[in-house]
Amino acid sequence: MDIDARELIILSTISGVGTARLRGLVNHFGGTGGVFQATAHDLSSVEGLDKRTAASILSFLIGSERSEAAALADAQLSKLNRLDAHIVTVWDESYPINLRKVYDPPPFLFARGTILPRDEISLAVVGTRNPSPYGSRLAGFFAQELARLDFTVVSGLARGIDTLAHEAVLKAGGRTIAVIGSGLDVPYPPENIPLGNSIVRNGAIISEYLMGTQPDAVNFPRRNRIISGMTLGTLVIETGIEGGAMITASMALDQNREVFALPGPIGDGRPSGTHLLIKEGRAKLTESVDDILAELDPSLRRGSAMAGTSLQATRPRPELSLFEQKVLDAIGSGKIHVDDIAISARLSSGEVLVELLNLELKGLVKQQPGKIFSAI
Repeated sequence: MDIDARELIILSTISGVGTARLRGLVNHFGGTGGVFQATAHDLSSVEGLDKRTAASILSFLIGSERSEAAALADAQLSKLNRLDAHIVTVWDESYPINLRKVYDPPPFLFARGTILPRDEISLAVVGTRNPSPYGSRLAGFFAQELARLDFTVVSGLARGIDTLAHEAVLKAGGRTIAVIGSGLDVPYPPENIPLGNSIVRNGAIISEYLMGTQPDAVNFPRRNRIISGMTLGTLVIETGIEGGAMITASMALDQNREVFALPGPIGDGRPSGTHLLIKEGRAKLTESVDDILAELDPSLRRGSAMAGTSLQATRPRPELSLFEQKVLDAIGSGKIHVDDIAISARLSSGEVLVELLNLELKGLVKQQPGKIFSAI
């Protein structure tokens, strides 16, 4: 398949040619160049192309609109070059594997950074822009745990849960991909520009929107279908019933992907959407990463666990405070109740719980039912 990015952008501007028709045209003619050489008879033979659209395409190809679209495409490629970005088409090997399998995948994406085959093993982590301390803590914890299992974590670079998930993965030395609802040259929110640059060095920022596109509200539902489509499942941390994360969850279900939801405190409106997903049976109630792995293919679960072990073995041990080290020493190599840890470390139970949380986030301690802890 001979695909030219410039020609693909030009074809995408034709009135009446959406994503499905664009893919159909390129597939029918064996590449972008073949579309430009098509006659009226050739176009009439394309499956699903009505006479009106065929006439519109032919008029575009022989008229002044083509020159205007070519100027637009040249400007887009120039802006991409200045950002050291590139275009990934659905016909490229580097196109996200999972996204290619969904209904109506974008024909092309704009990308900064790299998309790797290993990103097939990925999970979306999404939620509210105004998380509670509870939601903030768990967003970081789950994102780091997934990173240690070699999952690529995908989110939307928005304020709140998205930002916390990206940051936690980077802290753990993992890969993360941000899907944004604007042009790559219009980063949003602006305070996340440094975070975006870090993501590019450890993953990618991608968008289906042309350079210069502003982050208008109507863009984000379409953006969400890419977040869910390029992953094996979506983990919803906290969201209201009308939250954007609910749209991502619905799209994941439409794409036959798994949805996971964390229960939150009763009486707090921020997890009302996650509670609804659980009550309606649309999401699996999730209390640990093991709940996520249990829903995935068993062979994938084993492979991820092995990859996580290898990754952790090569990662430098994080620095510990004096109290974190005391608590870790108290745990030893066995399984021990939090009260016994407090006695051994000569700390209060409250102080121990704080240090245990820090150790969990650093991937050194795992909690088990009954407030039992063990070192990893």
